[in-house]
Amino acid sequence: MKLQKQSSRKVGNVEYDKWVVVIPPEKIKELGWKEGVELDLDSKKNELILKPKSKS
Repeated sequence: MKLQKQSSRKVGNVEYDKWVVVIPPEKIKELGWKEGVELDLDSKKNELILKPKSKS
């Protein structure tokens, strides 16, 4: 896996970037995730934690 930086847009002299993490298809299948699943994001001790949003 690799963290990628992509230019999102440029307004005047200001460039706006977004960050993308590509997750291998086999991991997506293993997790049972589908395209469009909404994810919660958390960070602890220099780790990034992604998990599906709970249905409430």
